[in-house]
Amino acid sequence: MKIFIDTANIEEVKAAYDLGVIAGVTTNPSLAAKEGRAFEDVLHDILGIVDGPVSAQVTDTEAKGMIAQGEDFAALSDKVTVKVPMGLEGLKAVAHFAKRGIKTNVTLIFTINQALMASRAGATFVSPFINRLENVNHDGLQLIEGIADLFTTHAIPTEIIAASIRTPYHVTKAAQAGAHIGTMPYDVIRQLVQHPLTDQGVKKFLDDWSKYQAAVLA
Repeated sequence: MKIFIDTANIEEVKAAYDLGVIAGVTTNPSLAAKEGRAFEDVLHDILGIVDGPVSAQVTDTEAKGMIAQGEDFAALSDKVTVKVPMGLEGLKAVAHFAKRGIKTNVTLIFTINQALMASRAGATFVSPFINRLENVNHDGLQLIEGIADLFTTHAIPTEIIAASIRTPYHVTKAAQAGAHIGTMPYDVIRQLVQHPLTDQGVKKFLDDWSKYQAAVLA
């Protein structure tokens, strides 16, 4: 499973990208609003850092506006993936973008049928939301598995982005369920690297090395 970072914070993008594990970036209006900057400026900065897909979400509610906004985003770089919310208007926009060869990420997926409809409209990616489903007592990880099974059965090339990831457990289970990509905040990426036994092991190595050097120099 590939790892994307879900943020509009430039310093977080840089820090994650320096680790060598990030294959792309996803953003949304809520994340962009936290930065207090024009979204186009944020997007330009992110595109200057990463090599992979960068999802930029449209904010219009009608297909015509989504298309206009998405084409502006796509004109910035071939790395841009236009992020479109699931819905009738969204599907119209996705179909248009697919004919133009513009990559799309259909977000706010909560059912297998929504994922199927998005894929048939020509979506490059679909983004089922794990944590938001769990917040209403539904199994978000089971949704990932169901979409993956469906796409495999029917040889659907659309990739699954496991979104709304909040814990390392989500990452493990999404990967095992068949998600092609997991997108997550920087804090979760850090947690994937850390383990107390690793920290203890490093400390022991350093302590033993210090004792060895002290004995040699004595």
